[in-house]
Amino acid sequence: MEKDVLAVIANNNVHYSKGQKRIAKYILENYDKAAFMTAGKLGATVGVSESTVVRFAAELGYDGYPGMRKALQEMVRNRLTSVQRIEVAKELIHDSNVLKAVLSADMEKLQKTIEEIDTKSFDKAVDTIINANHVYIAGMRSSAALSNFMGYYLNLLRDNVHLLHDTAVSEVYEQIIRINEGDVFIAVSYPRYSSRTVKAMRFAKEAGASTISLTDGETSPLVKYSDITLYARSDMVSFLDSLVAPLSLINALIVSIGLRSEDALADTFKRLETVWTENEVYENTAG
Repeated sequence: MEKDVLAVIANNNVHYSKGQKRIAKYILENYDKAAFMTAGKLGATVGVSESTVVRFAAELGYDGYPGMRKALQEMVRNRLTSVQRIEVAKELIHDSNVLKAVLSADMEKLQKTIEEIDTKSFDKAVDTIINANHVYIAGMRSSAALSNFMGYYLNLLRDNVHLLHDTAVSEVYEQIIRINEGDVFIAVSYPRYSSRTVKAMRFAKEAGASTISLTDGETSPLVKYSDITLYARSDMVSFLDSLVAPLSLINALIVSIGLRSEDALADTFKRLETVWTENEVYENTAG
């Protein structure tokens, strides 16, 4: 099966019935919307039955309509512009149920991440981070929030944590110019993937560092350069990315690393509490 679902649909065009040709034409011209339609909705839109849509997907070699829709979604996630994403969101989420729709979608992504996470890869990632000489963390654009969060807490747990700043490409390379064997490079990126993050990870891999990626699936460009890949579900919600499951995965990594270095962690936070109190870092809310 070809990875590009649009090519699969276009290449089979001569064998289609009249109804199938209408389905194919609509998908090829409106793939951004079709990727998020049910079989019934797609059929109603083009004027064919739901069963015709299901048979169309099966005849293309997909595991039913859900298989074809998944292939469409994987293809479009990194293609859609912000404007297209807003248009798709209008079809999926109405003003009256935005709150419930978004929270429910985030809960679904968390559940799927729990079901699909590879615990062996997770444990290996924890070991690699603990044993590394230096830890470099890269997350650009919307993923910068995730990398900043991870860098903040890892810096409390161990020495030599370097958070890469989202600046010019050449400056990113300058920040990792000394990366070497024995170091680890952690890349965080979700659709639309940052080309800077991908290029920096390739540079780190070529320099001999271990590489860990936190991303959304096998089609992510980070996978190619990753020694250890941890997947967390992240789908679009209108013009923004849902990063709830990736943040939860980062939480789990930090907690696991903290538990593995319990004595050092307790000592660090005792010292921090003293510093925080002396410098009135937090508001005193005691009655």
